[in-house]
Amino acid sequence: MIAISIVRRCAFTAGTAAAMAIFVAAMIMPARAQSVAVVVNGEPITNFDIEQRSKLIVLTARRTPTRTEVIQELIDEKVKVKEGKRFGIEYGSTEVDGAFANMSSRLRLTPDQLTKSLESQGVRPETLKSRMKAELVWGNLVRGRFRQSLLVGDKDVESSIEIKSDDKDISYEYQMRPVVLVTPRDASPAAIEQRRKEADALRSRVQSCDDAATLFRSMRDGAIKESIVKTSADLPPALREILDKTTVGRLTPPEVTKQGIEMVALCSRKATTVDTPQKREARDKLFQQKYEAKSKEYLSDVRKSAMIEYR
Repeated sequence: MIAISIVRRCAFTAGTAAAMAIFVAAMIMPARAQSVAVVVNGEPITNFDIEQRSKLIVLTARRTPTRTEVIQELIDEKVKVKEGKRFGIEYGSTEVDGAFANMSSRLRLTPDQLTKSLESQGVRPETLKSRMKAELVWGNLVRGRFRQSLLVGDKDVESSIEIKSDDKDISYEYQMRPVVLVTPRDASPAAIEQRRKEADALRSRVQSCDDAATLFRSMRDGAIKESIVKTSADLPPALREILDKTTVGRLTPPEVTKQGIEMVALCSRKATTVDTPQKREARDKLFQQKYEAKSKEYLSDVRKSAMIEYR
């Protein structure tokens, strides 16, 4: 009996040791993955952070970065966020989630769909959000601190482009009222085409924005939106061309959208001294050049005073 007891005890001890070994191994593996590679101003950058950022760069830039490149990018972000805090510029989860949702919308996705797309590539959404947060902070900081030096004057714009005197380079201010003939989302192609023909017929009845307001307010399945004002530089080329061909007071040709059949009542069109599309493009380009130069210079200065410890 004593012998049997000793054997059982030994077997239990061996089994316990094996279980402990497995447990310890399981604990060590994630610990290694989370091991710290760099400490920036007291904040760690782990090997897992580096791995995640590498995957994100591969996914977004379609190239494979070096480990050094990834580490430097992560260091820059830590430095940017801390510098922002020094000037009271911080973004919480609400603002970052909003930016994430806006990015999703531009990609024609929902936030959940974008999250799943990232995860399918082995990238946590927090990895992208961390980058977005740093850029939000830094952009706000640079534009706020160096606003005057980033201004682009009219002379700078005019000297950077060839100024022409034809109508294409005249900027207009458009006052418009969008109108819509509502159609069900499950409407058949035939029903949509019928509504489009109705919209075409209505165009001949509208001679002013007041006519459009009276007509579409009286329709059960029609609606007119509030007046909006845009300049040539605010609008895409295709829409500018349509508006320039439309007589003031009349409706633009009908367009099928998710809401139904939409048109725009052109209330007024007048020349303005604000930027033409050509000037706006040149101004934006010059601003971006100034911003990138100032951002690079500022980041270099901030990094010099940062405490960076490589492990």
